[in-house]
Amino acid sequence: MERSPERIILSRTDSIGDVMLTLPLAGLLKQWFPNIHITFLGRSYTAPILRCCEHVDSILTMEELEANNTADAVAKLRDLHADAIVHVFPEQRVAQWAKKAAIPIRIGTSHRWWHWFTANERVSFSRKNSDLHEAQLNVKLLAPFGITDQPSISELAALTGFRRIAPDRTVSDLVRSDRKCVSLHPRSKGSAAEWGLDRFTELIELLDPEVYQVIITGTASEASEYRYGLPVHLPHVTDTGGKLNLDQLIALIGASDALIAASTGPLHIAAACGVKAIGLYPTQRPMHPGRWSPLGKDVHVLVNETAKELDVNKQVHAILPSEVLKVLSAN
Repeated sequence: MERSPERIILSRTDSIGDVMLTLPLAGLLKQWFPNIHITFLGRSYTAPILRCCEHVDSILTMEELEANNTADAVAKLRDLHADAIVHVFPEQRVAQWAKKAAIPIRIGTSHRWWHWFTANERVSFSRKNSDLHEAQLNVKLLAPFGITDQPSISELAALTGFRRIAPDRTVSDLVRSDRKCVSLHPRSKGSAAEWGLDRFTELIELLDPEVYQVIITGTASEASEYRYGLPVHLPHVTDTGGKLNLDQLIALIGASDALIAASTGPLHIAAACGVKAIGLYPTQRPMHPGRWSPLGKDVHVLVNETAKELDVNKQVHAILPSEVLKVLSAN
């Protein structure tokens, strides 16, 4: 590039976990261009995540762009006066709007046909066949800025810029100060192979009520399912399903001592908060931890190598609660 960019849009309009693994791009860009202004284009429900990132200067939501018509969406993008947009998640309409807004540098993967008509910088790489982590694959899209070195996982973990949210009264009242607080997130909305309610039940029953407080998290719809399969009646169990907004969930996770989940958004949040994040994964590509493990200093991923021939849900189910307890109990 002839000059350093001053304003960049990072576009990632999918789920919480994907957004969490995109935050290091903002940190890396700030390293290279300290005075750069970064706008993150995401979904409205991921906005609380973006507000926690010190590297994100402003937030634009897909819902804002969709509110009226194409001309309005184009105008909103044009008003940002961006030097570049990085299509981290390929969204055809966003690519078309960005071109119409005449954003000078429009970066996308060459593997999406519409980028051949909308992006003027196309980076060629394959996510499906790569051995790299998702966050490392995202970095490849910064090559047009001259950023071509591949950061390590630990280097990317240090670049998330994620800040904990101070608990409000609702969250503070949930967490016992005299117990080790363990948050369990049993469901994944179908985005990951799940451990199973029976396994979570086994783990809950292994946790000493005199030592641990168990807090179960999830959406209202998830809670309507898991409440019939988990021992939510036990005295050391607190069920928060459907009772917390995302800001409160982030605060609760940050106030916990550990979180246990499959490859979900809450697991990535826990890792970024520095909380012990215990992830339950299959070995099978592309869902394996080499691609999707969370980024953080206290991350522990568990797989069952002897169950490789099983389907992904059975692979994860084969992880024993005693193995999880061992990691949870370790200093």
